[in-house]
Amino acid sequence: MGVDKRLILAAAVILPIILTTGCRKSPPPAPPSLPMPASVDGVAALDEVSRFVALGPRDAGTPGAARGAAYLLARLRGIGYRPLLDAFSESTPRGQVGFSNIIGVPPGYDGSSITKVLQNSAGPVVILLSHYDTKTGISETFGGANDSGSSTGLLLHLGRLLSAQKPPLPLVLLAFVDGEECHTAYGTNDGLHGSRHLAQQIESSGQAGRVQAVIVLDMIGDADLNVRIPPNTTQALLADALTAAEAEGVRKQFGISKSRILDDHVPFLERRIPAIDLIDFEYGSAPGLNDYWHTEADTMDKLSAESLATVGRVVLRMLQNLGL
Repeated sequence: MGVDKRLILAAAVILPIILTTGCRKSPPPAPPSLPMPASVDGVAALDEVSRFVALGPRDAGTPGAARGAAYLLARLRGIGYRPLLDAFSESTPRGQVGFSNIIGVPPGYDGSSITKVLQNSAGPVVILLSHYDTKTGISETFGGANDSGSSTGLLLHLGRLLSAQKPPLPLVLLAFVDGEECHTAYGTNDGLHGSRHLAQQIESSGQAGRVQAVIVLDMIGDADLNVRIPPNTTQALLADALTAAEAEGVRKQFGISKSRILDDHVPFLERRIPAIDLIDFEYGSAPGLNDYWHTEADTMDKLSAESLATVGRVVLRMLQNLGL
């Protein structure tokens, strides 16, 4: 996550979202192909984060990023997902840089590319997305525990739970995108490279209408969890997330941000693909501060298994509510 993208872009006018509580029906039971939210194991998710963060810096276009991509390819195979490597090159302030998106496909779905997978599928699609690169220039040992280790590790854990279910499995893709962090300042050729590339592929495939949701996770491991969903989000998904949080008894930890956020969900919104960003942007030494972000203080000791489990349960509840 880059400094510029977290600045307030404009004062957001938030339309009220009315969630009735007295008459709300209980969420539908999860079909056999979905794991129950209670199956999320925060300790196991934290272990996934720890192992990934131990790889060290993963700045886009560097050997560290290549190590990160290779790890994800191997780990996806290990949890039962079929990995796809999508390498591409784009112009950046540093010149031409190579990027690698890693897409995890659940068992039972064919296709050698994201386009082919979508074209071969007849049902709805949900994409769980995390960036896996780290901010450049922090230090030679910077592993980005919360940004982007927490979301990457949690996605791997959720993928393991999903792939362990009996078929037929819903088409829940795991997308680990490269180049989210900007080098200088966010713009058309700096930052959000992987998500923009993926959104363009989905649009070009002619199957964008089949994508029910892109659920972006970012900075969700903070021990003091305070997820604030930006208002520039698909409103139906925002309501779904808050309903899911209430069903899991964690509604106080999920709210709506006062400010728009430029993050990996935006390229999808620009192409009218439903998307939401689950992000906790208060990551610091005191409430309301963000002084651990993009510093050497972004380390594993700031994260908690409970926070990862909380977000994981909400995500699975959202999938359940989407009817997968």
